[in-house]
Amino acid sequence: MQALHAPHADAPPEMRRIDVRGLCKTFQLAGTAIEAVRDVSFNVRRGEFVALLGPSGSGKSTVLNMIATLVKPTSGQILIDGTPVVPGRAASDVGYVFQRDTLFPWRTVADNIGYGLELAGVPVAERKERVRACLVQAGLEGFGNAYPSALSGGMRQRAALMRTLVVEPQVLLMDEPFGALDTHTKIDMHDVLLRIWEREQQTVLFVTHDLGEALTLADRIILFSARPGRIKESFDVDFARPRNAVKIRETPRYAELFQLIWHSLGEEFIKGRKP
Repeated sequence: MQALHAPHADAPPEMRRIDVRGLCKTFQLAGTAIEAVRDVSFNVRRGEFVALLGPSGSGKSTVLNMIATLVKPTSGQILIDGTPVVPGRAASDVGYVFQRDTLFPWRTVADNIGYGLELAGVPVAERKERVRACLVQAGLEGFGNAYPSALSGGMRQRAALMRTLVVEPQVLLMDEPFGALDTHTKIDMHDVLLRIWEREQQTVLFVTHDLGEALTLADRIILFSARPGRIKESFDVDFARPRNAVKIRETPRYAELFQLIWHSLGEEFIKGRKP
């Protein structure tokens, strides 16, 4: 594996799905300027799975929210498929999976998954078939008529993931979607996501503070510094695909890469704790 100082070697323009250029963000908090992100630049190739890794407060989610057009950058530019994104205007073909499942408690699992298709005016018969396929993919067969309150946390997060994927986004933004799950459930969700991604090959940008999660899922890990968030290093993850979320953790190579990246990440955790 090669460890590279940022920025990572650029992909040719025609291969870039996400292109972030000189991104900065400063928030005003009680009259004080808080610099969250400073001069962040990177790009993500079509079909690439990239993890943004760093300590809490390093600006990972802020960057993701700026790409999702939910937060306006202070400066810099973001392009998706060569087109600049406009704050507040959702980009086409982009899906977002939040930290919490955000399912509607008054809708069944099937109706939750099909919500985006309903808004898009997809005919009922097609909608039902696509939802049925998603239930199968997520291992939720037999739970389509259940309500979220009847499901475990992992099952709810599977349903939330499929609600995003059913509309077939080409870019998938994920903000610590499995952070609230226990370890075993999280690894199960990793397997679900890997199976779906290895078949569909969406471009994925995945925010996490969990190094093991990043190594399990990603083709490349972009490591953020402590606040203000900057790109400290970029690591290529050279595990073969398809991957098994359990077996990969049992290999000597996993331990080797974990130790290498953990040293750099640990430095930022220490910096982040300083007043």
